Amino acid sequence: MHNNVLKYLDEIVLKKPEKTAFSDGEFSLSFSEVNEISDSVGTYLHNKGIYKRPVVVFMRKSPKEVATFFGIIKGGDFYVPIDEEMPADRIQLILDNVKSPAVICDEYTREIAEGFELHGGEVVSYEDLIKESADKTALKAIRDKAIDIDPIYIVFTSGSTGVPKGVCACHRSVIDYIEQLSEVLSFNEDTVFGNQSPLYFDACLKELYPTLKFGATTYLIPKQLFSTPYKLVEYLNTYRINTICWVVSALTMISAFSTFDDIKPETLHTIAFGSEVFPIKQFKIWRETLPDAVFTNLYGPTEGTGMCCYYRVDRDFEEGDVIPIGHPFDNREILLITEDNREAQDGESGEICIRGNAVTLGYYNDPVRTSAAFVQNPLNTAYPEIIYKTGDIGRYNEAGELIYMSRKDYQIKHMGHRIELGEVEANVNALDGIKLSACIYDGDKKKIILFYVGDVEELSLLSILKEKLPRYMLPAKINRLENMPFTPNGKIDRVTLTKRYNGEE
Repeated sequence: MHNNVLKYLDEIVLKKPEKTAFSDGEFSLSFSEVNEISDSVGTYLHNKGIYKRPVVVFMRKSPKEVATFFGIIKGGDFYVPIDEEMPADRIQLILDNVKSPAVICDEYTREIAEGFELHGGEVVSYEDLIKESADKTALKAIRDKAIDIDPIYIVFTSGSTGVPKGVCACHRSVIDYIEQLSEVLSFNEDTVFGNQSPLYFDACLKELYPTLKFGATTYLIPKQLFSTPYKLVEYLNTYRINTICWVVSALTMISAFSTFDDIKPETLHTIAFGSEVFPIKQFKIWRETLPDAVFTNLYGPTEGTGMCCYYRVDRDFEEGDVIPIGHPFDNREILLITEDNREAQDGESGEICIRGNAVTLGYYNDPVRTSAAFVQNPLNTAYPEIIYKTGDIGRYNEAGELIYMSRKDYQIKHMGHRIELGEVEANVNALDGIKLSACIYDGDKKKIILFYVGDVEELSLLSILKEKLPRYMLPAKINRLENMPFTPNGKIDRVTLTKRYNGEE
């Protein structure tokens, strides 16, 4: 196995130099162009004396941004992607945390970047970077000193306190992830990825690095298409995209609005999904539309370097069923740990904890929160062994498959009963006329609040739910929406729903 992710690029540029590596449909880069750009970026950072430092990339999503990531790694540094669609306060908190010596911008973001407190960091234009003549000798010297636990990137996830957490991952964990994921999903040189995730989330790892490994091609799908289902499928067909790894809400946005009545994906054969529970009603629509495609449920947190479990769908599911998250990838173990720090027994639920190379380095400049989540394995007292506590609750079914149950913070105590809000959502999503739903909980007033998109009236929905749910699980308030709010990564935005409920927006 390689000890540096750039070995993928080294090898593929010799085999397929002129093949398109990354494109957004309007602008494309071949593997040789990616290599040349990254050489220039790495050389620039070396000449500036920037080494083993976080380098912020503040660019619009494009193939140029991807090549810049690789250039930062060539310079012996690690990239920190941010984006103009992020709230300004969040961007500033990230800049305060990493205190980067350089903020790489494009023509659209430079002026925005200069409005932030950069802690002495220099705003650098991408166009200036790529004019730097490559110093192959210097880049080789940097590579010769690199080892597999050197960081590659920091991506920031939301923190419960409102302060984002910077997850820092290294070559070892990313290479292990890409090798295992590629085998599970059968990527190859003919794979054409359709990327959905913003580049400032770790979800994009599923496309970026396998593209280098196999000489595949990735299309960075424009964000606006994810609000126009017909045009989105049309884009997939135009570029003959055959592999997608999307959050569930991006898939249900297509199926819930009857898009397949008018247009179907013509070339899709590999569909991986994750980050949320796939409503069975919507999943069945996808599977009936593409009966020959392979569907795989993926599970894993950012702190575990992307996904760490998979289930290749091999049977039919009915309403009320839950699609398993299956089994861990090779070279990692899932531990189910109970609240009293023992291993859960058969059928018993526990917190999903990850053991192995997939565990990242921790939170950047944040030792307190790192020590709370990256902990000594309680089942091993003989030697140091760090595992990651996901905060997710799971159990094994009778077939030995891991089932995701809920987030710890989605589990509530209401009217004397322990309730999974996801169970309420699952019952709502199964109803005719319902496209999407989400629940939040008002802990002060002890109320379950339901939001949904669909054709059913609120009072009618409540009447139906009274026949399906026990009284203690019934929503106290039901809100019908024209559109469900989503986070930039495509998940249902429960923070925005909470603000709407509280009258804050």
